[in-house]
Amino acid sequence: MLMITDPALIEKTSFEIIHSEIKTDIPDEYKPVIYRVIHTTADFEYAELTEIHCDALRRGMDALRSGCRIYSDTNMIQAGVNKKLLLQNKCEVYTYIADSQTAEEAATRGVTRSIIGMERACRDSGTKIFIIGNAPTALSVLTSQIKTGLVSPELVIGVPVGFVGAAESKEELQETDAPYIITRGRKGGSTVAVAIFNSILLMMEK
Repeated sequence: MLMITDPALIEKTSFEIIHSEIKTDIPDEYKPVIYRVIHTTADFEYAELTEIHCDALRRGMDALRSGCRIYSDTNMIQAGVNKKLLLQNKCEVYTYIADSQTAEEAATRGVTRSIIGMERACRDSGTKIFIIGNAPTALSVLTSQIKTGLVSPELVIGVPVGFVGAAESKEELQETDAPYIITRGRKGGSTVAVAIFNSILLMMEK
């Protein structure tokens, strides 16, 4: 077997395979997002599960061009985003999940660190994009804050994974007026969240 070793060629070939094998009819403007999720997961079901609000890409890109702050619910997301493209837009991804203040308050209140971290992030007026790839509780808190008018995101990437509350938290988000990108049901995760966010950054380069 002839092994491809060039990273760019590997990615190009992978996307060609995805394009040739995908059965779902996807609008052209959404293909970069959904193809990159499939590329990350090797799971074509995401073509059916991924839902993109009609304003999500436009408003997300506008927020990034303005140099906004982005909150992520995991360190993995923070580590995985494209730092070069972030810096070009003078943006910052941050998280409170491993912060000592978050841990102390979570222990005192008897709730998850994800809840405390999201509550803190919602108080930051410069945070316009929220990326949730792990904790349904974080997405539920954000949705509650949106419904009460305490925060008005330009984009929510809501793809928490799991058996308890993941599907429900995404459905609740869809009931708000916030632009969102979600994966319906239990599937998702930090790698999916990173794939979605990086695809948007890459689209801005074209």
